[in-house]
Amino acid sequence: MLLLVGYLIVLLSSIGTYALHGELGALWVPLEYVAIFGMSVGYLVASNGPRALKAVLGAIPGVLKGSPYNKALYMDLLALLFELLVKVRKEGLMSIENDVEDPAASPIFSKYPSVVKDHHAVEFITDYLRMMVGGNLNAFEIENLMDIEIETHHKEAHFPAHMVQTLAGAVPAIGIIVAVMGVINVMGSVGEPPAVLGKMIGGALVGTFLGILLAYGFIEPIANQLNQKCEEGSKIYHVIKAVLLASMNGYAPQVAIEFGRKVLNSGDRPSFTELEEDLKARKGK
Repeated sequence: MLLLVGYLIVLLSSIGTYALHGELGALWVPLEYVAIFGMSVGYLVASNGPRALKAVLGAIPGVLKGSPYNKALYMDLLALLFELLVKVRKEGLMSIENDVEDPAASPIFSKYPSVVKDHHAVEFITDYLRMMVGGNLNAFEIENLMDIEIETHHKEAHFPAHMVQTLAGAVPAIGIIVAVMGVINVMGSVGEPPAVLGKMIGGALVGTFLGILLAYGFIEPIANQLNQKCEEGSKIYHVIKAVLLASMNGYAPQVAIEFGRKVLNSGDRPSFTELEEDLKARKGK
C-alpha cells in the first residue's frame, strides 16, 4: 500500500508541478511511451530464461501485500519449536518421527497454521529434524549445511530484486534512445517553422524525461521493496537454525528458543516475559 502512496507523491511532485506552469498535452507522445515500454519488456525477456522471468513476474505483485513476518508469526514459530523440543526431551527423538514425515497431519504442526502456511520454513524444520532423528551428524555438520541452504535460498530470493534493479538502471538509457530517435526525426524536418520544430524537440525530450521518471520514481522502488521482503523472509530460517542447533548442543527447550528469540530484529522480537507468558497460556489450552 505504501508503494502506491509513494507513486502518488511522485506523480504529484513531477506531473503535478509541471502542470502548474506547462501544458500537459506536451507530455502526451504515445509512440514514445510504446517504444519505452516495448524496449523495457524486451530487455527483461532477453535478460532472463523462462524460469527466471517467471520468478521476476511472480515476485512483483507481492510488493503490494503486507509482510507476514511479524511478531505474531515468530511467537507461533517459537511455540511450535518449543513444543517439538519438549516432546523430544520427554519421549526421545523417535517420538516426533510422524510429525516430521507428515507435518500436514501432525497434531503439533496443525496448531500453528501461520507457520504451516510457509511451506519452505516447514520443509526447513522437518528436513533437519529428520536428519537429527535418523542420522549421526553432529551440530557442526548440521550448522554448515544450514548455512549453505540459507545462502542458496537467499540468492534465489534476491534474484527478482536484482533483475528489477538492473531494469531500473537500463530504463533511463532506453529513454535516451527514444529521445535520440525523436531528435533524428527533428533533423529531417529542419525546414519546418520554429514553432513546429520546438514542439518536435519537446516531444523528443519526453523520452528522456519518461525514462528517468519511470526508473527512479516507479521501478527502483519496486526493487527496494523486493529487497526488503527478501531480508524479512530470510530471518525465519536463522531463527529455526539457532533453536535447533542450541537443542543439539544440549540446551533445554526453554533455553533453546531463547537463542531463536535473540536472533529476531528488535521490531519483531517478543520480550522474554512476553514469550514466557505466551508459552504458559498455550500450555494451559
